[in-house]
Amino acid sequence: MNKAADPHQMIQAPSLAGPHEGYMPGFGNDFESEVLPGAMPQGMNSPQKCNYGLYGEQLSGTAFTADPPERTWCYRIRPSVKHSHRYSKIDLPYWKSAPHVDPDVASLGQYRWDPVAHDGAALTWLTGMKTMTTAGDVNTQVGMASHVYLVTESMVDSYFFSADSELLVVPQEGRLRFATELGIIDLEPQEIAIIPRGLVYRVEVLEGPARGFVCENYGQKFELPGRGPIGANCMANPRDFKAPVAAYEDREVASTMTVKWCGQFHETKIGQSPLDVVAWHGNYAPYKYDLKTYCPVGAILFDHPDPSIFTVLTAPSGVPGTANIDFVLFRDRWMVAENTFRPPWYHKNIMSELMGNIYGQYDAKPKGFVPGGMSLHNMMIPHGPDKNAFEGASNSNLGPEKLENTMSFMFETRFPQHLTAFAAKEAPLQDDYIDCWSDIEKKFDGTPGLK
Repeated sequence: MNKAADPHQMIQAPSLAGPHEGYMPGFGNDFESEVLPGAMPQGMNSPQKCNYGLYGEQLSGTAFTADPPERTWCYRIRPSVKHSHRYSKIDLPYWKSAPHVDPDVASLGQYRWDPVAHDGAALTWLTGMKTMTTAGDVNTQVGMASHVYLVTESMVDSYFFSADSELLVVPQEGRLRFATELGIIDLEPQEIAIIPRGLVYRVEVLEGPARGFVCENYGQKFELPGRGPIGANCMANPRDFKAPVAAYEDREVASTMTVKWCGQFHETKIGQSPLDVVAWHGNYAPYKYDLKTYCPVGAILFDHPDPSIFTVLTAPSGVPGTANIDFVLFRDRWMVAENTFRPPWYHKNIMSELMGNIYGQYDAKPKGFVPGGMSLHNMMIPHGPDKNAFEGASNSNLGPEKLENTMSFMFETRFPQHLTAFAAKEAPLQDDYIDCWSDIEKKFDGTPGLK
C-alpha cells in the first residue's frame, strides 16, 4: 500500500496519558476538550464574550426535549454560518438514498459479491462511495443504505457533512484519517467509526488504496444494545469507545463544502477551513471502536443462539425489540456446545441481512465469501450453510473448537433492502451463488433414528 502525506496539520489539544493518546474513552459520555487554556467557558455555556474572540455554538443531534438530549457546545473561530453560502446542486451518481427502487433490478433472492476492485481511478471519500442497497425513506428518517467505499485520494480543501444520517464506517483495507470539527480519528481495518449527522469533516488517505463498508443510518442514533440477563459485562464495553480530543485549523483558503440533504448533494464555496473548533463539550461526538475488544458470549452447553447475541451497536425503531439497524460482529471465538449443529442454521428472517467479510473465513460459507466481499439475504428469503458446511458440522467431532482467522459483520434491518443498479449490474456479483445449495441431498427415508 502507498502511504500518503497529510495535506494539512490540525492543532490538537494536549494528548491524554496512556495507550490511547488523542482520544477520550467512554460511550455516550459528556466530554470536554480544549486546545487553548481557558477556551472552554466554565459554569455556563454561552457567556456574553467567549475567550480568544471565539464564537459559542451548539450542535444538536436530537430534539431539544429528547431524553436525554444529545448536543455539543462548540467554541470556534467563526460561527458555522460563515461556512455556508449559496448552494448549487451536484451529482454523485453512485451514492443513492432510499427510497430508491430501480424497476429493472430484482432485489428478491440470495446475492453475493466478490470485492469491488480498484480500477486505478482517482477517488475521494465522496466520489468513491458506491451504494449497494437502500431501505426505508431518508425523508422520514427511517431505514438505511449500505455502501462500499474505494478511496485513493485525500480530500484537499474540501469538506462534507450529511444532514440525512450518521455513518458507520467499517474499513477492510487501507488507513484513513477523519479530520472532523471535534478532532481527529485515524481508522484502520478491525476498527469502526461513527460519524454523527451534521458533523463537518474531511477524509485523508494515510495508507492506500483504501476499501471498506459503510452503513448509512437514517433513523435514531446507534446505541449499545440492552444486555438483559447478560448483565453488565462482555459484548462491547463502553470504555472501549474513543472520542477525539479537540483539534482546529485556522486557514484562510478557498474551500468547498458538500452537503447531503434529503438524498441530494449540494455544494457551496467558502473562504476558509470549517474545522475551526478550539474547544468543545457535550455528548454528541464522533468515536471509534476497536472490534478486537468485542467480547462475544454464546452457548456453553447446547444449541446455537440467535445472532443478536453478537450485536455491537443497535439503532432502535419505534417498535420495541425491533431495530432500525443492528450492527452484528462474527469474530474468533470458542465453540463448545454439545450435540449441536454449531454454524448458523437454515432460516428465514423478518429482518434483512447484509453481510461483509473483513478478513478470514466465515464458518457457514467456507468457500466463496472472501475478504472484501458482501452478501444479501433479504427479508423472508431462506438461507443457511452450503452442503460442505452442513456435512462438516453434522459429522464433526464436537470437542472444543476455536474459530480463528475470522471477522465478518452484518448490517441487519427491519426493512427490505433494494439493490441499486451498481450492485446488480456493475459490482462483481457471483451469478452462481444460488447454486451453493443445489447439491444438498434429501436424507429422509421414513425410518426413526438419526441419519
